[in-house]
Amino acid sequence: MTAFRSQTTAPVRTAAPFAIRSERASDVAARETLLDACFGDNRHERTCQRLRDGRAPAAGLALSAMRGGALVGTLRLWHVSAGGRDALMLGPLAVAAEARSLGVGAALMNAALMIAASRGHGAVILLGDAPYYARFGFSVEKTAELELPGPFERARLLGLELVAGALDGASGLIEATGAAERKPRRGRKERPVSCAA
Repeated sequence: MTAFRSQTTAPVRTAAPFAIRSERASDVAARETLLDACFGDNRHERTCQRLRDGRAPAAGLALSAMRGGALVGTLRLWHVSAGGRDALMLGPLAVAAEARSLGVGAALMNAALMIAASRGHGAVILLGDAPYYARFGFSVEKTAELELPGPFERARLLGLELVAGALDGASGLIEATGAAERKPRRGRKERPVSCAA
């Protein structure tokens, strides 16, 4: 009599439909096109844009989602003072229409929050839809006494503490504190930075 053995097979790994990486200079044009498509022509007039104008995103916290060599998502975080407390301001988060069912937004959020926490940042603030961002831990609990430099809907100003107590007692104006944006000199190509061991 022959005994049949069931063979255990390893699960087949399929390639992820997109990859998240640090933003590159070559992403800028595609990022701007994506932001225009998602937020419209008046996006530069929005209140949170005032905190980003002329500033560079926080180091290591400008992310791109790529699919088939094309940018399908972007997320950036910026240094701010939240009523005297160091924090990061998240935004904008944008995902191309054709990639919205792939989980790109959630993956960008999770990656950004993980990187921010690993770099020792204490809190993240954003202006957005509470039902969407609640799943990442954002709420209005610690932002009730904070203000933005322009009109905003109070119920959309959300915060997340990466370190317990980071937003305790935060009140007053949210102000940009990040480094000035570095623009490449006209007529010169930006040289890649290399590190020697």
